[in-house]
Amino acid sequence: MPPQTFIFIGRSGCGKGTQADLLKKLLKEKDPNGEILYVETGNNFREFIKGDKYSNKLSAEIYKNGDRQPDFLAIWMWAHVVLNEFKGTEHLFFDGTPRSLPEAMALTTALEFYNRKGIVIDINVSREWSIERMKARGRFDDSTEELMIKRLNWFDRDTSPAEAYFRANNNYTVIGLNGERTIDEIHNEIVSRLKW
Repeated sequence: MPPQTFIFIGRSGCGKGTQADLLKKLLKEKDPNGEILYVETGNNFREFIKGDKYSNKLSAEIYKNGDRQPDFLAIWMWAHVVLNEFKGTEHLFFDGTPRSLPEAMALTTALEFYNRKGIVIDINVSREWSIERMKARGRFDDSTEELMIKRLNWFDRDTSPAEAYFRANNNYTVIGLNGERTIDEIHNEIVSRLKW
């Protein structure tokens, strides 16, 4: 199987990480010798804000306020992982990237550089569904409804143009899914739409 590139996007709590994990497991069964490079921006940010340098502290303040991190930092967050770890032969998984149109355009330049086309797994859930899932998982950045609503607002404002950009770009195949179903139903539809 040739190396695949997957980009998981959707509102917080939509199940991106869960679906990425299931797809990684299936991919390992289909391609036992294939390696996977998994780039999860949210976890990287949660580690980054623990640092004690000036940039870490500024980013931590943004995180604490529930605002979106600046594009340059988000791009650095995944770009440095790819530049330092990608060997060129792995399947690539991007979870939670991009979060804006400029970031989507930067990701396109990276994929073009590596001669890759992307498969976008776009998991759609309502704001209400998202809030219930964020409450249930209980992460620090989900600590108040006010913070959750701020995150959903910037997602709707900033990430929707990135979704539209992917749909209009021939370098991407977009698989849009109703995320308000069981984990298995969503996974089975992804597999079916990938024709696996």
